[in-house]
Amino acid sequence: MAMLLSEGQMSDYKGARVLLPSLPKAKTLIADRGYDAAWFRAALRAKGMTPCIPTKRNRKIQIKYDKTLYRQRHRIENMFARLKDWRRIAMRYDRCAHTFFSAICIAATVIFYLN
Repeated sequence: MAMLLSEGQMSDYKGARVLLPSLPKAKTLIADRGYDAAWFRAALRAKGMTPCIPTKRNRKIQIKYDKTLYRQRHRIENMFARLKDWRRIAMRYDRCAHTFFSAICIAATVIFYLN
């Protein structure tokens, strides 16, 4: 597993470029519209993955994706919602990125063992 803590104004697909080499082998990658970039789709196909990414609304040519599979993405969103139940993480009390990332890891571990 790989995790990346980036600044809030950084676009999703720029962070994906950093994590792309560490992606495990999989059939499909499910992501939201923020990851809709032609180079990212090509990189996923080069790794043997099928991208399940809805296109941005302003894209001239809409690319089809598996809507049934995309609905499974709610599980990931639920995980982030559980992390935000921790007030320290939701309010980002820690100024240091290292400390904030450590708090996220601790909360994720506790959530994993409680569920």
